[in-house]
Amino acid sequence: MQARREFRDRDAADVAVLDTLVDHQEEGMTVLGLRARTDLDIDAIEEALTGLKEAELIRVDREGNETMLYPAARVIPETNETDTPTSPLEWLREQLPF
Repeated sequence: MQARREFRDRDAADVAVLDTLVDHQEEGMTVLGLRARTDLDIDAIEEALTGLKEAELIRVDREGNETMLYPAARVIPETNETDTPTSPLEWLREQLPF
């Protein structure tokens, strides 16, 4: 799952972190979990998290000895929202009974 369309105009690292957090919105993620699931180095993740936290697009909770990261509710797409715009060809393909 991807973050809502209106939050996708950010830096590529920010979008990668947001998308990963949205994919794991229920259980949350640690910084090391983000590192394992993205192609970003730890410095890029740290920079992205700083910007996302300042923009209030993520939530940081302490759970025991771990710091868990979650996407803000406004970043999570609605269940009926599609993140990829339908091209005219895709629309036509959906309309015809193939």
